[in-house]
Amino acid sequence: MTDVEAILENARYLREVRPLDPEEIHEYVAGQPHPAVVRQTIREHAVELGVRELEDGTFVPVDDGTLSSAGTDVERFPEAYAARFEDRLADRYGPDWHRGDSGDRLRARIDRLKEAYFADEAVEYDALTADAYALYHLPDYYAAVQYVLDDLAGDGLLPRRLRVLDVGAGVGGPALGLDDFVPAESLVEYAAVEPSAAADVLEWLLAETRPGFDATVHRETAGAHDPDGPYDVVLFGNVLCELDEPVAVADRYLDALADAGTLCVLSPAEERTATRLREVERALLARRDDLTVYAPTVRLWPDHEPEDRGWTFRREPALAVPAFQRRLDRAAGGDGTYVNVDVQFAYLLARTDDRRAVEYDPDPAEVARMAEIEAHVTDRIDLVALKLSPDLAAEGNPLFKVSDGSEAVDHYAVLTRESTLNEALPRAPYGALLRFENVLVLWNDDEEAYNLVVDGETVVDRLA
Repeated sequence: MTDVEAILENARYLREVRPLDPEEIHEYVAGQPHPAVVRQTIREHAVELGVRELEDGTFVPVDDGTLSSAGTDVERFPEAYAARFEDRLADRYGPDWHRGDSGDRLRARIDRLKEAYFADEAVEYDALTADAYALYHLPDYYAAVQYVLDDLAGDGLLPRRLRVLDVGAGVGGPALGLDDFVPAESLVEYAAVEPSAAADVLEWLLAETRPGFDATVHRETAGAHDPDGPYDVVLFGNVLCELDEPVAVADRYLDALADAGTLCVLSPAEERTATRLREVERALLARRDDLTVYAPTVRLWPDHEPEDRGWTFRREPALAVPAFQRRLDRAAGGDGTYVNVDVQFAYLLARTDDRRAVEYDPDPAEVARMAEIEAHVTDRIDLVALKLSPDLAAEGNPLFKVSDGSEAVDHYAVLTRESTLNEALPRAPYGALLRFENVLVLWNDDEEAYNLVVDGETVVDRLA
């Protein structure tokens, strides 16, 4: 039997002296286990040892510092993960899992999941439900988490030795996205909390993650789990707002954050769930005076809180259709019912160190507050606001939700005439801070919202 502890003891000592060479370490261990065994042991304990593997087969300590933005542009769900997932489907339902009775049952369960979602009904996750959920949601959840992580990495907020707690981890979309996002020269200590049969899919897929991604799955509820921490990211992926007491649960898990850690909550973009996320966000801020919204709904004005509906979401390019979705859909006629590759999501990033993605203090002598917008109807004014939606107009003039964190009702920037002076409005990314000069304020009775009319006389500049 391999003396694992002896291998690790030698590795702990030598890592401070020189690169770890399995050819050398095997000579120091009783019984002289084969160098390949030593190498595999170090790989399996890379996070514990804080080392990464080089191309020559040796191991060196992971550099201090933080991850940097890679300019995330997710095009597809990776073939390796897709093949691993299809292996599970073939193992459970046979090689023609997408046809016949098994295909019918999986499609019927996806239909039921959709019905329950729109009816706001709870779903019990047995094995069939977990497989159906993964078929429909693995790709978009895999992509969404990477865009949010990239925002944090771009601001230097993710260490190279990253500890992540994924609460309600589900079938593993965010876990796989995390694994692909973090580069090979870094390490991830990943802990998942998932009580349902979805954990079976999660554990199956985690077998495909790389060395240096150390995963532990806790099969218990969010309420029962006792997080040890500290974690650099506490993630709730499309689950927090479905809990009976989301604010209390999030409050408890905030205590597991590292001092410079981030609470990350993802939600579907649909109005009901996205606005529910903002309700939880506002209640959590009222409960925790040490908490600050990092992104995207930054409060620009001190001592002001938004009271609008809070329906804001981000849209990124759709993914290529994975083979498993195409097979399931084609077996039922191929009309796209069982294809889900749109990447649209709402999210919250919150921290306890007062940092915000947009550090900007408006001057009330120069720009108006949305909290006081009623006094400016039919006037042209200057203001600053965050862009918090893609183009929402099905046709006609482009329409974008904007916010400064003080508004009582929704505000939308309506682009009636694009020019070089205002092209920042349609081109700026989600979450960007914009300055509007000479924008016309109108009340929209139909939508019960304020329109900020951006025309040929309006200047829009991107500030951040």
